[in-house]
Amino acid sequence: MSETLRPDLAIIARHVAPGSRALDVGCGDGGLMAALRDQRQVDARGIEIDAANVATAVARGLSVVQGDADVDLAGYPSGAFDYAILSQTLQTARAPDRVLDELLRIGRRAFVSFPNFAYWRVRMSLLWGGRMPVTRTLPEAWYATPNIHHVTIDDFRGFLRERGIETEGAWFLNGDRLTSAAAANFRADHAVFLIRRG
Repeated sequence: MSETLRPDLAIIARHVAPGSRALDVGCGDGGLMAALRDQRQVDARGIEIDAANVATAVARGLSVVQGDADVDLAGYPSGAFDYAILSQTLQTARAPDRVLDELLRIGRRAFVSFPNFAYWRVRMSLLWGGRMPVTRTLPEAWYATPNIHHVTIDDFRGFLRERGIETEGAWFLNGDRLTSAAAANFRADHAVFLIRRG
């Protein structure tokens, strides 16, 4: 890819089919979209809540609109995209279950990545320090964090099972390295899932 992508975004970029259509929800400054467009010839669109990020993405020649995933996804037609992408945004949504429903309505498949709140360093921080953890993937103090729903890998797996949502792929990262799926809830600091309706 032409620019260095965050590890979860690099995984997503490698697994989006060339020439497909993708909607990046919470696209930030458009780094993933630009990589998909330039390296995979993907018709990438984005929605982003932060006006400065929207301006940066648009200046890169990307098709990005300002919007809120909690309310604005309802305006997209069903099945309009091959992929809907939600990277490091699930835990900030007011209604993550509804956002996931919308992703799977809009896209035939969805990529979802999130920080794992059951990662061992997070557990140790709470156990020994008694304070909300600040880590590389959770860098803000409790009062400044946008995270309002603390999700673990096992929570997410259970959520998918309960709703009959199929997992086509799952990658578990510790920093920028993949870790075993068997111990992912303990050893991975973030996760990437590729999901679809069953």
